[in-house]
Amino acid sequence: MAHPQMFDDGDPVLARVRELALALPDAGEKVSHGRPAFFTTKVFAYYGGAVKVDGEWVQHEQSVMLLPDPADLEALRQDDRFFVPAYPGPSGWIGLDLDDRSDFDEVAELLEDSYRRTAGVRRVARLDASRS
Repeated sequence: MAHPQMFDDGDPVLARVRELALALPDAGEKVSHGRPAFFTTKVFAYYGGAVKVDGEWVQHEQSVMLLPDPADLEALRQDDRFFVPAYPGPSGWIGLDLDDRSDFDEVAELLEDSYRRTAGVRRVARLDASRS
């Protein structure tokens, strides 16, 4: 059974996340479990997430889920803008709530960190070459 679409394709926050994620070398987008997922060979970010609170699902519709550098994870968890998403959270993923006033330079850095953890050596080398 297919998952229902859990996002608004006209969402301007999604458009900004999409622009940043797809600017990374060989990045693509697919819908996974009803949400936009950004990937190379592995997913490095999802748009939207959820947590379970007292047995009820709480949606974070305008958010991005990422795989941060492990050295940064505890500090991110202490920041109220972040949440531990239901399924990927135990594997080190973190969610960041967004709105149109979010710091998208920070979002770009977090996307890049997650990309670096999943994209492979050649793609990361291409990214580094494009930055210099």
